[in-house]
Amino acid sequence: MSDDALHLTSTLDEETARAEVYGLLAALYYAPPSPELLAQLRVAVTEAPAPGGFLEEPWRALVAAARALDDAAIRAEYDTLFGGVGKPEVYLFGSHYLSGFLNEKPLAALRGDLAALGLARDETLPETEDHISCLCEVMRYLIAGDDVAVANLTQQQAFFAKHLQPWGEQLCDALAAHPSARFYAALADFTRAFLQVEQQGFDLLG
Repeated sequence: MSDDALHLTSTLDEETARAEVYGLLAALYYAPPSPELLAQLRVAVTEAPAPGGFLEEPWRALVAAARALDDAAIRAEYDTLFGGVGKPEVYLFGSHYLSGFLNEKPLAALRGDLAALGLARDETLPETEDHISCLCEVMRYLIAGDDVAVANLTQQQAFFAKHLQPWGEQLCDALAAHPSARFYAALADFTRAFLQVEQQGFDLLG
């Protein structure tokens, strides 16, 4: 195998890993994780799923938190932090962090950008498009999608810079500081590290 082929394989592996991390984050923030997902997480290798030593320690801590708590405890933690009637303990919606209110101008801008990408909300889902899980799913699509006119680095960089980077770390800070967060504090630390790695990667693109 030539050096060029090796580099291409490495690049493809890295892109697959990035897409898988976004998919994992989407699943973990969308709902209490299923027993199957938690079982997979508990037996996960403790090396980070994406390249870069910066991610390894927070990834190990996330796996350790999944192993330390049972399914019911993690489900209860999710419900405490994000569920309930009325105002949640921690918001998962970008509009809250960007404007202080839900369903405000940031959501309208997001909907316009999604339409330009040919993406539309699944009307069966209760969450608005600025939910962190929805944004992670869009990033996963922009990395792994088949339509190269949409799924490319330029689109990834623009979408990340406008819709995730401005508030993602605020969410992580709110979660990490919450006294009821154990598993989700570890998830917040991993999410923050991953977003920082993503930002550094996009910065290198210029």
